[in-house]
Order: sequence, then structure tokens, then C-alpha cells
Amino acid sequence: MSFKPFKISKVETHSQAELLAGLRRVVMLKNPAAKPYAQAALTVTSLPWSDIRPAQRYVLVDGLAKIHCLEWELAKHGLDLFALDGYLTIWTDHSEFPIDLLPPIVETIQESEGSLVNIINDGMHRMYVARLEWKRPQVVLAQGLPPEYPYYAYPIPGPNPWDSLVMVEGETIPANLIKKWHRQEDNKLLYRDFNSAFQNVGGPRGQG
Repeated sequence: MSFKPFKISKVETHSQAELLAGLRRVVMLKNPAAKPYAQAALTVTSLPWSDIRPAQRYVLVDGLAKIHCLEWELAKHGLDLFALDGYLTIWTDHSEFPIDLLPPIVETIQESEGSLVNIINDGMHRMYVARLEWKRPQVVLAQGLPPEYPYYAYPIPGPNPWDSLVMVEGETIPANLIKKWHRQEDNKLLYRDFNSAFQNVGGPRGQG
């Protein structure tokens, strides 16, 4: 099903302090007792997309169109998608439920060969649109996470990972495309459940 433009009827703003407090309450999807951000260093900052590595090896054309629409709709309310200064609760004509919109979440992970890598956890399509528009997006940078809870997939290696992404039309991912290179067999053990502290943020795609 192709993307259908939406309208934002109402926006409620929340401060950076509320955003960070909410993130510290986020639990792991399969382990509600674990809070990966509780003791992490969380900073709201602006980073160039070139300092951030994706793990997802594709972007959805419909996903990019959705972000474009979101950017333009927020502008009508005097808000910048790439500088939220906290987070938003929005109401649209596509849903009867409010939706919390957080900045992209970026985590600094130390890989086994010693490299410290900024990897995008949530907000992949927004980061790609920021690249298309030559924007320096505001993100939440999470550092010092528990080593037992790294992001569930490895960052794409190489000098230009953003140039390697495949553009996918529709919702069917090509069977021969490696979507992400997972760290372990049950990768959902490493998922963060953002809906444990926010509302209707989204969740993992599919069941695999």
C-alpha cells in the first residue's frame, strides 16, 4: 500500500528534561526489569549524519515520503522536525490515538576490535532525509550503555555506508537483501521497548 499524506491537527510539546526522563524509564522488550538508558549518559545534541552509521541496509520510499510529509506538517505548526528540543505528541487524521515523536536515538557502541561507533537505533528515515536536505539533525546521543545490551545489529562497515543503502518501493523487502546483520540469533532480546515510556512510538518490523 502506497503512502497517503496526512494532516496534523494538534501538537503538544515536551521539554528535553521530560524526553531524557522518559528514556531512562525505557525497558528491554523481552526483559522489563532491564532499563538500558537508566545510567547512560544521555545528551540532546546536533550531529552530522556523516558521524552516524546505519545498521539497516535499505530505506523505504514510502518511509521517506512519510518523513517529508511530517516535516512539512510540523512546519505549519512552527516546529522543525530536525530540532525538536524535546519530543512531541501529535494527533493526525490517520489515527484516533496520539503519537509520541522522539528525536532520532543514536547509541555509541564499542565494537570488538576497539572502534567506538555512533549507530542509529531509531529514526533511520529521518536521518536519511536529513542527508538529502543537507541538515544537521538534533538527536539523543546515548553513551555508556550496559555492554550486555548493545544495539541488536552491527553498523554497516566501510567509508561511505550511507551510499550503500538500497531504495525499496512498497513494503516487500527483496528476498536476497540482507536487512541487518544481527548480533545474535534471537535479536529481539536486544530490542528497546520505547512504548514502555512513550505512546505509539512504533516497534520492531515483522517477527524475525
